[in-house]
Amino acid sequence: MIRTATAVWNGTGRDGKGRLTTDSGVLADTAYSFVTRFENEKGTNPEELIAAAHAGCFTMALAFGLQKAGLTATELKTSCAISGERDDVGFKVTKSALTLAATVPGADREAFAGLVKTAKETCPISRLLNADISLDWTLA
Repeated sequence: MIRTATAVWNGTGRDGKGRLTTDSGVLADTAYSFVTRFENEKGTNPEELIAAAHAGCFTMALAFGLQKAGLTATELKTSCAISGERDDVGFKVTKSALTLAATVPGADREAFAGLVKTAKETCPISRLLNADISLDWTLA
């Protein structure tokens, strides 16, 4: 499996503008810039895309784990907050905080906790990140 994306940047780091495109077409010349990344202007940025990727990857991994355990979720809703800070080299992603609200009929709390932990540790995006990954969850 190979997935690809392309970034095109024109201009300086602060005043330039970029565009992101994925082969799937979900992102098609999607604008990003200094202000969408560092000043919270409307628009996307690499960290937001990592947050979406991590939330989606973890949630799908958990769904597969539940399936293997003979369970089906009514809903798994995961949010992800990516944090970064400046170090001596520049900026670095330091934390990915996952928050899960799950509705899984028939799920035993202890068994569910094990499935959640496994999904957090083994989803491909968790394995890719070199950051502290935290997880809070609720089961209804």
